[in-house]
Amino acid sequence: MNAALSTRGPGKWSMVALAKYVSRHRLTVSWLALVLTTVLGATYLIFGSLQADPFRSTYVVRVRFAESGGLQPHRDVTVRGVRVGEVKSVDIADGVVVAVAAIDSSVKIPADSTARVAALSPAGEQYLDFVPRTSAGPYLADGATVSVDRTSAPVTLARLLGDMNGAVVQLDPAKLASIVHELGGGPQAPEKLAAIIQGGTFMITTLSSVLPQTVSMLHNSEIVLSTVRDLSPGLAATAADLDRTATGVDRMTGGYRTLVTESPRALHAMDQIIADNSPTMVQLLGNLATVAQMSYLHVPAMREFFFPQQRPGSSMDALAKAFHDNSVWAIVNLYPRKQCDYNLPRKPITVPNYPEPYLYTYCTDPDPSLVVRGARNAPQPPGDDTAHLPPGANPLATTDPAPQGKWSIPTPYGGVPEPYLPPK
Repeated sequence: MNAALSTRGPGKWSMVALAKYVSRHRLTVSWLALVLTTVLGATYLIFGSLQADPFRSTYVVRVRFAESGGLQPHRDVTVRGVRVGEVKSVDIADGVVVAVAAIDSSVKIPADSTARVAALSPAGEQYLDFVPRTSAGPYLADGATVSVDRTSAPVTLARLLGDMNGAVVQLDPAKLASIVHELGGGPQAPEKLAAIIQGGTFMITTLSSVLPQTVSMLHNSEIVLSTVRDLSPGLAATAADLDRTATGVDRMTGGYRTLVTESPRALHAMDQIIADNSPTMVQLLGNLATVAQMSYLHVPAMREFFFPQQRPGSSMDALAKAFHDNSVWAIVNLYPRKQCDYNLPRKPITVPNYPEPYLYTYCTDPDPSLVVRGARNAPQPPGDDTAHLPPGANPLATTDPAPQGKWSIPTPYGGVPEPYLPPK
C-alpha cells in the first residue's frame, strides 16, 4: 500500500507543477494555442476544402464527347466513382466536345476504358467517370485521347422536352382543360391522377417491350393507308385526312423512337435516385439551408481573402509564390524586435549590388529604448543643430563612391544563380 502511494506521489506533484506553470504563463500558452488553431484552420481550408496540393503530379487525358451532358470545368474525375483528378477545361473542337482531365500520376487507367458523364443528384453536379473493362494494361498516358465511340452522356432535359414536343402538340387544349377540370372536381382527384400516371407508365413499359413492332407499324402505316385510299373511292376524304396524319407521324418517327428508347432508362434512373436519397433528402435539404446561410454570411470575408479590395495582393497569390522549383521559399526573422524607421526607401536585401549608403539618416521615432546611434544621441554644445537635416539638402542624397586605387578591393555584383524573390 505504501509502495503504491509512493509511486503515485511524483506523478501527482508533476501535474500540480504543470498546472502552476500553465497558470503563470497563461498568456504565452493562449498565444501558442491561437497560432496553432490558425495554422490548423488554414491547413484544412487549403488542403482539405480547396483540395490544393502543390506537390501533386498529374497527367492530362483528352476525352471527346458528342455532347457535353452538362459537364463543366473544375468537376471531379473518377474511376467507378472514386475521385482521381479534376476536369481542367471543356471546349469544342472539330465539331465535338473535348474535356481535358488532369489525373493523379499514381492512378493507372486501362486504355480501353469507357468514359461517361454522370450526375450525383437530380440537381446536377456532373462529373467525368471512367469505367475500366479490365485491370490490365496498356494504360492511359499523358496526352492520350479517348474517342467519341467510347464515351456517353446522359439525356439532357432540353433534349427530352424536344422529343416530347411531337406528342404535346397533338394534345387538344379543350380536352386537356376538361381533364384538369374533372380531376379537380371532386375528392377522388388524387386517385384519378395516380391511375393516369400508372396507366402511362404501363403504356411506356409495354411499348418498350414491343419496340421493333411499334417502329415497323409506324413505317408501314403510310403504305397501308395509301392502298386503302386507292381501293375505296368512297373513302377519299377520310384517306386524305389519314394521309396527312401518317405524313406527320412519319416525320416524327425518329423523335418518337428516341423518346421510347430513352424514356425507360431515364425514368428508371430518376426512380432509383429518388429511392436511394429519399430517407436523407429532408436532412440534406436542412444541411444545405444551413450551409447556404453560413456561406452567405462569410462571403465578404472569403472575397476579401481570395480577391482583396482593401489591400494590395492576394493571400493565395502570396502563398503560391512560396512554392516553386520543387522547394518552399521563405524569409523568417527568428528574433523580431522594434526597429527605427528612417523614412527612406527600402532597397531589396536580396540584390547584392553594394549600393552607396544614404548621407542623411535620422530616426524619426522618439522612443528612448531604441538606442539609436549617431550625432543625434551624442552630447551637443549649445546651438548645435547637426542632429537634423541641413536646410535645402536632399534627404535621399547618398555618399560619394569610394575612390578606386591600387589597394582597393573590387565589389562586383555578388549574386548567385538563385530565383529572385521580389520584396513585398
